Amino acid sequence: MSYYSRHVFFCTNDREDGSACCQRFNARQMRKYVKNRCKELGIHGEGQLRINSAGCLGRCNEGPVIVIYPEETWYTYVDEEDLDDIIEQHLVKGERVERLMLKR
Repeated sequence: MSYYSRHVFFCTNDREDGSACCQRFNARQMRKYVKNRCKELGIHGEGQLRINSAGCLGRCNEGPVIVIYPEETWYTYVDEEDLDDIIEQHLVKGERVERLMLKR
C-alpha cells in the first residue's frame, strides 16, 4: 500500500518572461487553501492524501491546472468555489467534477 492514497499536484510555476503560467492565477495561494481545507476535513496526511506543489505540468495554456493521482485526473479552476467542488466531489466522494476536467 502507498504511503498516501492520493497526491494532488498543483502547478505553481511562475514564468518571468510573462508567458502563460499557473502562478498568474494565484496558484500558490490556491494550493494553500486546498491543503488547509483538506486538513480541516481530516483527509490530509499519512494514509490519506497529500497536497503538493509542482513545477510546470506542461499545460500552461489551460491553466491553472492540478492533477490528482492515482486517478490521473486533470482539472482547471477559477476560484475557491471550483476548488471546493473538487474537494467535495473528487477528494471526499470519489466522483470526478466533469465541468472542471481538462481533456487528455
